[in-house]
Amino acid sequence: MVYHRPVMLEECMEGLAINPDGIYVDVTFGGGGHSLKILEQLRNGRLIAFDQDEDARKQSENIQSRSFTFCQTNFRNMKQYLKLNGITKVNGILADLGISSHQIDSAERGFSTRFDGPLDMRMDKKGSKSAARILNEYPEASLHKILGMYGEVKNAKTLAGLIVQQRSVKKFERIQDLIDLLKPIAPRGKEFKYYAQVFQALRIEVNEEMQALEEFLKQSGEVMEKGGRLVVMSYHSLEDRLVKNYINSGKMYGEVEKDFYGNKLKPFEAINRKPIEASVAEVNENNRARSAKLRIAERL
Repeated sequence: MVYHRPVMLEECMEGLAINPDGIYVDVTFGGGGHSLKILEQLRNGRLIAFDQDEDARKQSENIQSRSFTFCQTNFRNMKQYLKLNGITKVNGILADLGISSHQIDSAERGFSTRFDGPLDMRMDKKGSKSAARILNEYPEASLHKILGMYGEVKNAKTLAGLIVQQRSVKKFERIQDLIDLLKPIAPRGKEFKYYAQVFQALRIEVNEEMQALEEFLKQSGEVMEKGGRLVVMSYHSLEDRLVKNYINSGKMYGEVEKDFYGNKLKPFEAINRKPIEASVAEVNENNRARSAKLRIAERL
């Protein structure tokens, strides 16, 4: 199992401003790159890591540290699992929302347009919803909505109609089945970007990524100690918008609420007004860093 170096590792550590005796959470363990870096800086502190992926759990077994606890679950269950580990307050939370390159590089997981494999895309292999199931069973209106909202696919309505037409003849099973359908309607010269948008939409729906992110953000405000840091790295505009809204207003959508005296009711204050982006050198070294946006906030 080869996991790539995490994106903006130094910037993430700086953002967390680690107290060696504090309690930290890495909600996207992946290959463990961020977790190892946090553990290096702890003395009497603790690190609780989360990942729903079975490969990540196996990877976590390489870490032999008394300070480290791994929880195999979706980060939307963060608060509940912290409680099970006797923790009610933490000093910092890190989330790297990108799909790990390890997952993309496994053809049988069905995340990548580069290989033919089953249309799966489940991050938790025990989940009941696969990409094939969405393509074969969702009504046309739902497909239109998902493709437009989560993939920002320009011709989402046309594509939804074609999917429904195609599945009445032959069910979707393999990645190639979907690519064959997309080829004729993809914009000239931008085919791969188009495929990526469609795959992103399906992946977000399969894994309920936006709902999970909302639940996680809300919980991070509830468990964070005063002065604690929230560090979130996102890779597409939908996620970044949610994170930005939550940091700026304490809500995912709508206006910030105020108290009787006009003070904003929100748990966090942004440390960086604009998101931090990876350096040119890092982008050249690691293509995944190209779209990464890092936001850091402090608990009020």
